[in-house]
Amino acid sequence: MFLYPAIDLKDGKAVRLYKGDMDQATVFNDDPAAQAEAFVAAGCEWLHLVDLNGAFAGTPVNAAPVEAILERTKVPAQLGGGIRDLATIEMWLSKGLARVILGTVAVENPALVREAARNFPGQVAIGIDARDGRVATKGWAEETDVTVTDLARSFEDAGVAAIIYTDINRDGAMQGPNIPATAALAGAVSIPVIASGGVSSLDDLRALKACGAPLDGAISGRALYDGAIDLAEALALLRND
Repeated sequence: MFLYPAIDLKDGKAVRLYKGDMDQATVFNDDPAAQAEAFVAAGCEWLHLVDLNGAFAGTPVNAAPVEAILERTKVPAQLGGGIRDLATIEMWLSKGLARVILGTVAVENPALVREAARNFPGQVAIGIDARDGRVATKGWAEETDVTVTDLARSFEDAGVAAIIYTDINRDGAMQGPNIPATAALAGAVSIPVIASGGVSSLDDLRALKACGAPLDGAISGRALYDGAIDLAEALALLRND
């Protein structure tokens, strides 16, 4: 399993939200690229980036800090937020991004996801964000009647690289991930699943690793910034079989 440190971008800064609420943002670093460099120096093999403003605007807003991160680090990075057309996908991949994460368009324009996955094999992931098992879109501001499993299964044959599954009620709350729901999703599809939302301790990582379903990795944000998870210990834990 990989550990994906999260760098959530709001107004050019690295922040963490509480349960997806843009009005409850804590700034952890005014220089997101420096934060990315610190994660890489500690041994991380991936970075998880989110353009929070972009998720609401529907178009990239924090392009400058993302570009700075890509210039100053040499590990692969994935980015979600405001990526809703093929031109934006092509733009980000041409700038060195390893993987784009498509969330809202996975619900509203699944044909775009399929086209992007065909055009850019291995570089398109789906972000499935949910409250109580129902998918939320547009920066988590709008809830749908679509279930997590139904949405995931609809892309089984599309060639997407991964599913990033976030339980919104756990995100930034330091209450632990929704392990049963994450394991159920991973067991229901053949697409690699990355757990997100609430990963706040080494015990959480151990539980995800032992959940009985094959997970590609886990995303953690606030716990790394607060020091609740020691990055070196977490990396060692996930690398050991």
